[in-house]
Amino acid sequence: MSQFLAVGWGVVMPRRNLGVCKEKEVRMEDPRAEEMQEQQYTRGTVTAFAPFDARADAEALRKAMKGIGTDEETVLTILATRNNAQRQEIASAFKTLFGRDLVDDLKSELTGKFETLMVSLMRPAYIFDAHALKHAIKGAGTNEKVLTEILASRTPAEVQNIKQVYQQEYEASLEDKITGETSGHFQRLLVVLLQANRDPDVGVDEALVEQDAQVLFRAGELKWGTDEEKFITILGTRSVSHLRRVFDKYMTISGFQIEETIDRETSGDLEKLLLAVVKCIRSVPAYFAETLYYSMKGAGTDDDTLIRVMVSRSEVDLLDIRQEFRKNFAKSLYQMIQKDTSGDYRKALLLLCGGDDD
Repeated sequence: MSQFLAVGWGVVMPRRNLGVCKEKEVRMEDPRAEEMQEQQYTRGTVTAFAPFDARADAEALRKAMKGIGTDEETVLTILATRNNAQRQEIASAFKTLFGRDLVDDLKSELTGKFETLMVSLMRPAYIFDAHALKHAIKGAGTNEKVLTEILASRTPAEVQNIKQVYQQEYEASLEDKITGETSGHFQRLLVVLLQANRDPDVGVDEALVEQDAQVLFRAGELKWGTDEEKFITILGTRSVSHLRRVFDKYMTISGFQIEETIDRETSGDLEKLLLAVVKCIRSVPAYFAETLYYSMKGAGTDDDTLIRVMVSRSEVDLLDIRQEFRKNFAKSLYQMIQKDTSGDYRKALLLLCGGDDD
């Protein structure tokens, strides 16, 4: 299995005891779920903590939040160094021992970005993604950045499971909600990605590679205007290994990288989504390294993006993301977080980061 599938697109499965986080239990239909679940832990910075004692952790958290004041150091040290399955066990023990909901207590005792980060760590992966998507399309305005990031980077199996969780959690169709809040070719590509029908990686047909590269060339550089549908169909449905060969062939035929053509031939949200898909086909860790870099670059910090990526990739491929970050931006992710954040929020993010690569 390719690194892309085993590392960049690993599947994180919700575990038992989801009810302790006030989430409904979700059953995954994919028969390969257990195998995929094991694969996704191989390149994360957060792994199962040992020796682990859920009861002791629950007692320490209760003590840290009981009475006047909160011991934030204890809260972040426990939650940022246990994996998600262990956090669910802690929450279950917390409920059993004290009759209290751990997430409710975290929301009551913590504030600001630190609260958001700690509560985010308590959500199982698919709950986390479904929750992020719901809030991206909730209320006035749509957060296209979140739709783009999640749907461009998740595997077909992950997308299917996210849709299933969304339906069970919110009693609504994710596809219906997204189509109701988006339009045009951007909506069309989102719908294609939501179908999760990307071809499996079972070898590459060089004749089809040549054909697809020619189709893309004719649909963009050789055409007055752009046939966006061709880009959407090919980039949204072909396999990862096939598309990597198409990108190489496209460069040979046209003299351009596919990203250059997309930049010239499209615009707005569609352009951003097409570029995200291409970047994820090339390398999911490199895509997230870039996403993290721009969340902290310049004045101000996009904390929502920083939290979302650090939490969602911490058990998947954050080690690879760190490597790509160091290679592409001449500094370590650890150092950039250290420089751009502060307080307990910074301490928790650095624990998730797991080390300095300089």
